[in-house]
Amino acid sequence: MKKLLAVLITVFLVSGTAHFVSAQDLKQKEKALWTKEFHDIIPKDKIIGVDQFKKVWEEVTTGKRNAYLIDVRSHSEFYAFHIEGTDHIHAGHMYTIPKKIKDPNAEIYIFCRTQRRGIYVAGFLYKYGYKNVYFYNDGIVGWAKAGLPFVNQFTGKFIITEYHKYFNEDGKYRVREFHPY
Repeated sequence: MKKLLAVLITVFLVSGTAHFVSAQDLKQKEKALWTKEFHDIIPKDKIIGVDQFKKVWEEVTTGKRNAYLIDVRSHSEFYAFHIEGTDHIHAGHMYTIPKKIKDPNAEIYIFCRTQRRGIYVAGFLYKYGYKNVYFYNDGIVGWAKAGLPFVNQFTGKFIITEYHKYFNEDGKYRVREFHPY
């Protein structure tokens, strides 16, 4: 009986460790893909911060510049609030961009909430053959931290005074695209 219990405990510990190791391996592979495969495709001079993006945004929204400002967050994130005058294509639908923007030299700015989805989309656009893609790496969070305005269809223009970061920290949900508030 003691041997059986010892064997069961050992099997349980080994399987738990193997699961942890494989999960860590997947995380490391995803990070390597994100940092090497996609981030390194984007020319360093085409990665911009909030100040540069704000300047471009002002020029585009006043008609002084012709560029696409594409928010690649999910539909519900975009409809909750977004930067006024920006376009929206969900990151999972980036394959539709060549149907909508046919000029490979078009000036395109890609951003998301933080960086992950935006890096993937910007990297893929370079792989597709676009030559003038910028990645706004501060994203929506950077825009909010800078005290810049957002809009939505219900409240109009507003400024977020405190941006909360909601993740699956408590393990309550196994897989969700975004946290239900």
